[in-house]
Amino acid sequence: MKKIFVLIATVLLLIGCGNKRGELVGVKQKKWFPEKPYGMTLVEGGAYIMGKADDDMAQLQNAQAKTVTVRSFYMDETEITNSEYRQFVYWVRDSIALAMLARKADELDLGEDAQDGIGEYAFADADTSDISEFQKYMKANYYDLSEDLYAGRPLNWDQDIQWSPEDYVDQAYVEIMDSLYLPPEVWYNGEMKIDINKLKYKYSWFDAEAAALARKSDPSMRDRLPFIKKEEIEIYPDTTVWIKDFNYSYNEPMHNDYFSHPAYQDYPVVGVSWIQAVAFCNWRTSFKNKYQRESNKPLVNYFRLPTEAEWEYAARGGIPSGIYPWGSPYLLNDRGCFLANFKPLRGDYSSDQAMYTVEAKSYLANDYNLYNMAGNVAEWTGSSYDPGAYEYVSSLNPNLSLKEEKRKVIRGGSWKDVAYFLRVSSRDYEYADTARSYIGFRTVQDYLGSEKVKIK
Repeated sequence: MKKIFVLIATVLLLIGCGNKRGELVGVKQKKWFPEKPYGMTLVEGGAYIMGKADDDMAQLQNAQAKTVTVRSFYMDETEITNSEYRQFVYWVRDSIALAMLARKADELDLGEDAQDGIGEYAFADADTSDISEFQKYMKANYYDLSEDLYAGRPLNWDQDIQWSPEDYVDQAYVEIMDSLYLPPEVWYNGEMKIDINKLKYKYSWFDAEAAALARKSDPSMRDRLPFIKKEEIEIYPDTTVWIKDFNYSYNEPMHNDYFSHPAYQDYPVVGVSWIQAVAFCNWRTSFKNKYQRESNKPLVNYFRLPTEAEWEYAARGGIPSGIYPWGSPYLLNDRGCFLANFKPLRGDYSSDQAMYTVEAKSYLANDYNLYNMAGNVAEWTGSSYDPGAYEYVSSLNPNLSLKEEKRKVIRGGSWKDVAYFLRVSSRDYEYADTARSYIGFRTVQDYLGSEKVKIK
C-alpha cells in the first residue's frame, strides 16, 4: 500500500510541475511550417557575382562586379497585374464607402440592428452588448478620446455595398454615395465616374533602420514614437502616362482601357509610382494577416519590394554568368522568335509579337519559374540609386536605402527599351513619385528559417 502511495505521489508531482525537473526546456510554440504564398515561387538564397559579367557597353561604370550573398525569399512569378492591383483599389474604395456610411448612420443614431436603410452599415461595435470586453475598453479609452471620434472603430464588412443607383437603400445612402462620384457636370457619355482623388490609403509603419541607427548613436534611446511613420497615399494608377510618356503619338485607347477593361486584366499594371507600390505591399500584408488572425494562424511577415541584389539574383535564375534571364547571349530562340518583349532592331515594336505590354505570364519563365524578368515592364525595387553603390554596400544582403534619395532603382527593361536594358546586370532609375507607362513591379516575402544542412 505504501509503494502504491509513493507511486501516485510521484506521478502527481511530475504532472504538477510539467515534468520539467527544473531544466531549461524553452517556451514551446505551435509547430510552424512554411507556407508558399499564392502566386509566388521560392528563390533559395546563395552567393553570386552581382554586376557586369561582360563589357560595360554603355560605359556607365555603375555595376562593378562584386560577390554578394542573399538570403532565401519568395517572389511573385509575374509582375503584379491590373486585376491584382484593382483588388487593392476596390478594397480602398469599399473601406472609404463603408466608413462614410457608418459615420452617417452614427450621426442619425442608427444602430447595426436596423432592419433596413443606412443603419445596416453602422460600425460593427455600434451594438455595445455584442462586442468583447477588449473592444469595450478600446472604445472607452482610445476611440472616444481621439480627435477623430470614429478613429479605430471596426467597419461592418459583412454588409454588401450597393453601387448601382437603382439599389440605393435610402436618401442618406444616396447622399453618401453621391459624394464619392464626380459631379454630373464633368460626366461624359452618361457615365458616372468615381472621384479617384478620394481613393487614399492610410497606413503606418515602423522605421526599424532609423531606430537602430538612433540607438547606435545614443544607447539610451528608447522612444519608439519618432520612428512610427504615418502615410496617406492616392493609390489609383495614373492612366495619363500613356499619353504623357509619348509626344506626338496616338495612345488614347491605352489611356481609356488599359487599367479598366477586362481585356487587359492579366497584363502588368503600370502608371504606379514607387510610393504607390510600397503602399500596395503594406496593404497586401495587412489583408493577408486579417485572414490569419480570423483563422487563428501565425501572422505572415511583410510583403515588400525586392532589393536590387535580390532582383538580380532572381533574374539570373541560377545561371551565374548569364547575360539575360534565359542564360544565352542571344535574343532569339532556335526558331527565330524573340525571347522577350522589348524594342528590337531599329524600333520595330511588333517584331517580337507585341506592340505594347503582353500578359504577365508570357514567354518562357527562367529556371526559378519567374516570367518576364527581362522586358514587358521594368520593375521597381526597394533600393535607392547611387552609381557607386556596389563599391560600399555590404556583401551580405546588400541594399542601399536612403530616405533622402528620391531616385529608386528599376530593373529588367521594358516593352519600349532596347536590348541593353534587358540584361540582368543593367541598372536604371526613376524618381519615387513618378509613374510611367513602362514601369510596374512585383513583390517578395522573406523566407523564415533556413533549409536543413545535411552533414555527410
